[in-house]
Amino acid sequence: MTDRESKYATLLSEMIQCETISQVGVQNKDKFDHFHEVLGKLFPQVFSKCEIVEIDSSLLIRLPGKTDGEAFLFMSHQDVVPAEGKWEHEPFSGDVTDGIVWGRGTVDTKGPLMCMLQAMEELIEEGFTPEVDMYIASSSTEEVSGDGAPKTVKYLQDHGVRLQLLMDEGGMIVDEPMGGVNGRFAMIGTLEKGYVDFKVIAKSNGGHASTPSKNSPLARLGAFMVDIEKHNPNKAQMSDTVMEMLRRMGPYTKGAMGFVFRHVKLFKPLLEKIMPMTSATAAAMVRTTMAFTMMEGSSARNVIPEEAYLNINSRLIHHQGLQATTEILKRYCDKYDLELEILDAKEPQAPVDFTQKAFRTVEETVKEFYPDVVPTPYVMTGGTDAYYYWPVTDNAIRFAPLVISEQQLHSIHALNENIGTASLPTAVDFYKSIAKKMK
Repeated sequence: MTDRESKYATLLSEMIQCETISQVGVQNKDKFDHFHEVLGKLFPQVFSKCEIVEIDSSLLIRLPGKTDGEAFLFMSHQDVVPAEGKWEHEPFSGDVTDGIVWGRGTVDTKGPLMCMLQAMEELIEEGFTPEVDMYIASSSTEEVSGDGAPKTVKYLQDHGVRLQLLMDEGGMIVDEPMGGVNGRFAMIGTLEKGYVDFKVIAKSNGGHASTPSKNSPLARLGAFMVDIEKHNPNKAQMSDTVMEMLRRMGPYTKGAMGFVFRHVKLFKPLLEKIMPMTSATAAAMVRTTMAFTMMEGSSARNVIPEEAYLNINSRLIHHQGLQATTEILKRYCDKYDLELEILDAKEPQAPVDFTQKAFRTVEETVKEFYPDVVPTPYVMTGGTDAYYYWPVTDNAIRFAPLVISEQQLHSIHALNENIGTASLPTAVDFYKSIAKKMK
C-alpha cells in the first residue's frame, strides 16, 4: 500500500466509523452533527476556508471561484442503509486489511465523498482557486428519498446558482458490464428513470375461511400479478443512450452479438426484442419495470379479507411515463375488478446529452487517468439525489471514478461492503482534474 493509499484509507475508515443510518421521518441530528465534526477534523482546509451551509443535516460546501460563471458541483450522500446480517468485518469498524476498507458506506457513498473532499482539501493546500465556484453537496436523506436534496436545490435556486456540471453517484469502473462484453468500462449515467408506487386494491364482502367463495381479493390480486408477469405489457424501446452504450461495447463483444452492437442502428428492432430477454438489468434499461413489493390481506388466519392490496414499485422509462403506465395498469385492474391508486410519482427527467461539453469533459478525464478503460453513457435503473437538480442543471452526470469489483458492486446495500484502497488516489486526482478544467 502506498503512502497516499494508507492516508486515504485512514480518512475513509474514520468516516465509516460514524454510524449515519437514515430513517424515514427521523432526523437523527446528533449522529450527523458528530459526523460533521469528524469531517471538520479530517478536512481542516475545507471546513476553515470554504463557505459551509448546513441545511437540516445536509451539507453544501462552496469554494469561491475567480468569476461568476456557471458553477460545478460534486455530490455524494453521507447517510447509509442499515447493516444487517453477519459481516466478515463489523459494518461500522472501518477495518483496513490487505488493501481493503471494510464497512457500510465504503461504496455507497462515503468512499466517493472522501475522495471529493480530499480533492478540495488538496486544491486549497496547493493554493488553487477555481475559475468558477466549486461546490460539494452531501445529503443526509438520500437513502430514504428525503428532502435533503430538494432543500439544497431550493437554496441554490434562491441564490441564483446555475451548474454547468454535476457529478453524483451512479456508475463506476467495472469489468465486463454485460455478459459477453470483454473489457473495462466507465459506466457514466446520463439517464435516470422516473419512479412511482401504485396501490392495487381488491374488495369483497369478506367471510369465514371455512366457506370460501371464488374470486376472493387475494386470488384476484394473484391472478393480476401472474397475468402481468406472463404477458409483460411494458414496451421496450432503445434510447439514444442505450444505443450509444452498445455501439461503444461492440468492438469488445465477440461473435454475432458484437457485430449487432457495432451496427446498432441497423439492428435496433431486433435489439428491442432481445434486450429484455438478456437480463433483468438489460430489460430495465429499455422499458418501464413493475415490481410487486408488498401485499396485505386479512389480519386473521381464518378470515377472508374484505379488502386486500399490493404495492407495485415501478421505474418509468422516458418513452412510457406515468400516464401511459397508469393506463396499462388500469386495463389489467378492470379485468380483475381491482382499484388503482397512485401513492407517489416522479416522472423521468431529460437525459444528459453525451455529445456536449459536460459529458465530454468527464469522458476525457476517464481516458486521462484510465487509458485502458472505455467510457460509455448508460441508463441509471435506480434513483439518485441528482434527480432533484434539474431546475439548476442540464448536466447531472451519475458517475464515481472508482474501480470496483463484481463482489464490491453486489455489496452495496448488502453484506460485507468494501472498497479497494488502490482506487482511492486516482479518484482524488480525477476530481482535482475536473475542477481544473471547469471554466
